[in-house]
Amino acid sequence: MLQVEIIPVLADNYIFLLYDSNSRETAVVDPAPAKPVLDALQKHGWQLNYIFNTHHHSDHVGANLHLKQETNCKIVGSAVDQARIPGIDIKLAEGDEVKLGNQTFQVIDTPGHTLGHIVYYNAGNQALFCGDTLFSLGCGRLFEGSAEQMWQSLQKLRALPPETRVYCAHEYTAANGRFAQSVDAENTELQQRVTQVAALRQQNIPTIPTSIGLELATNPFFRADNVCIRSNIGMAEQSDLAVFRQLRLMKDQFR
Repeated sequence: MLQVEIIPVLADNYIFLLYDSNSRETAVVDPAPAKPVLDALQKHGWQLNYIFNTHHHSDHVGANLHLKQETNCKIVGSAVDQARIPGIDIKLAEGDEVKLGNQTFQVIDTPGHTLGHIVYYNAGNQALFCGDTLFSLGCGRLFEGSAEQMWQSLQKLRALPPETRVYCAHEYTAANGRFAQSVDAENTELQQRVTQVAALRQQNIPTIPTSIGLELATNPFFRADNVCIRSNIGMAEQSDLAVFRQLRLMKDQFR
């Protein structure tokens, strides 16, 4: 069984601590500061075996070298980004698998936010660790890749089973929801979700994990083919890619 502990850090980041109860192996996804990870490991009596990095940004790899020095763990990341991931030991690409004890994680290339972004999908526990590619009600900014790359990356994630739990790396849901409502106001499921998100955040409860099914119903970046969204932004006859590109530009400028 895979246990997942959410560790909130910095202003709005989430680190995920993964524990395979059968093998007692432990991994951490995208650690920025080291201390919260070390504190959680000590609390549980776990030994860190791996760091799973989704991409090279400092708020995802900042603790790599400190944790490696303290625990002698192996660092896993994208072969494309190997020069930018501190301490990397295992270099991965689309179709590769990485093991955490009895748990198998499929590696999916998802360029867009960065050119070397990857995500980790655990089919056995229906869990996706997607860094900054997919957010709850949103998607990552296009810092290095193109809109076409990001749209293709999102298609891979849209195709995962709807019950897949989505562990994204930031608490952006409330802000994303405001933008989503601006382009998809007729969506009653979205309206209900925004209300639920506000209630959770008032209690400082994470809105993560979300699910692929929930994103298919409410995330405009998963719904560039939706008739209402296309009509609302005046792009009824445009391609899905063109609609996605426009949505991403609109979100970048949304206040």
